[in-house]
Amino acid sequence: MGRLADSHCHLDFNRFEDDRAAVIAAAERAGLVAIVNPGTSVETSRAAVTLAETCPMVYAAVGIHPHDAKTFTRSTAAELRQLASHPKVIAIGEIGLDYFRDYSPRDAQRRAFAAQLELAGELGLPVIIHNRDATEETVAILEDWVQGGIDRRGVLHSYSAGTALLEQVLELGFYIGISGPVTFAKATTLHRVVQQTPLERLLVETDAPFLTPEPYRGRRNEPAFVQYVARKVAALKGLPLEQVAEQTTRNLGRLANMGKSLEETDISGTGRR
Repeated sequence: MGRLADSHCHLDFNRFEDDRAAVIAAAERAGLVAIVNPGTSVETSRAAVTLAETCPMVYAAVGIHPHDAKTFTRSTAAELRQLASHPKVIAIGEIGLDYFRDYSPRDAQRRAFAAQLELAGELGLPVIIHNRDATEETVAILEDWVQGGIDRRGVLHSYSAGTALLEQVLELGFYIGISGPVTFAKATTLHRVVQQTPLERLLVETDAPFLTPEPYRGRRNEPAFVQYVARKVAALKGLPLEQVAEQTTRNLGRLANMGKSLEETDISGTGRR
């Protein structure tokens, strides 16, 4: 099947409390070589870094999710900066806007998003973007951010924004994260997104413990299930599964500059088969 990477999951969440080590072992048996575990709050960002320290295949991102944006302060930014200095932290995230739940006021979401984009730009780290029902504003903010510095990049994780602004997102240099819903028969818009996005710009993810793919829909999601996302992407593109697995893993290596630390797995994109 080739090497796989889960570019987004939440192993620090309580739903993995009883069997986290077994879940990671199952992912390794499934062929995964890397798992990215983004924070959603200061607490989960700390936990993501701690887990990355103890598990070689797990990498962390640190950030404040829009749901928790109302908690964002100067001290929050300072702690994220400190956490981001850890060598296993490869991105700032999960950050962005969520106008569907609105758990934080929208002005607080915008302020936290802007501050964390600024931090990512200063540190030269990519960003992991959460966007729900805020696509036009999210893309406009990212356009300004990309134009404000050199080599600013990121991924719109668990992409659900359809095709209307897809070309605009790709022109920004961003990657498209594809998760479990792509395996659903009725997800025809997401199927078109996959078909219209070059393989070199796709990442596969689980967003575990959420968004479980077929054939395990209804169960807790876990990183090993990313193989079903990759299988569906391969089917939609008419490509061998091994090619999709290898290329999406290389894509993560490029995005997050993980090639040096994972050179034995050759996901940096410098070596092609």
